[in-house]
Amino acid sequence: MKLKVWVPTEVVFDQEVTKIKAEAENGWFGILPRHVDFVTSLVPGVLSFELPGHQTEYLAIDHGVLVKCGPAVSVSTRNAVRSADLGALKEAVQKQFRTRYEKEQGARAFEAKLEADLVRQLMQMEKYV
Repeated sequence: MKLKVWVPTEVVFDQEVTKIKAEAENGWFGILPRHVDFVTSLVPGVLSFELPGHQTEYLAIDHGVLVKCGPAVSVSTRNAVRSADLGALKEAVQKQFRTRYEKEQGARAFEAKLEADLVRQLMQMEKYV
């Protein structure tokens, strides 16, 4: 079966796999090639899959939706990080979270400055009214 994983800006993974394991809101489940078609929402966690050579790889994913239709399995999520090693995956996710946190801190500081400037301008205008 073919697994395709999308994030908003790119396709993260698009290859043949022999087995998939993921977590939905009601618990863990596995998918094999002749599994019945279905749709489910995924919770943040680790999606594992087995490549044809029996090598297992992992994707750390955010909330998402999984659609199994015939031989195709599609996953749409906000964020995904791929690794063949769980330890390396943990480090990559932590690095991504740190980077995102720092960007959000900068954006919040900029937003606070804009708000303060707006209040200052309104107070200046009020003096002339």
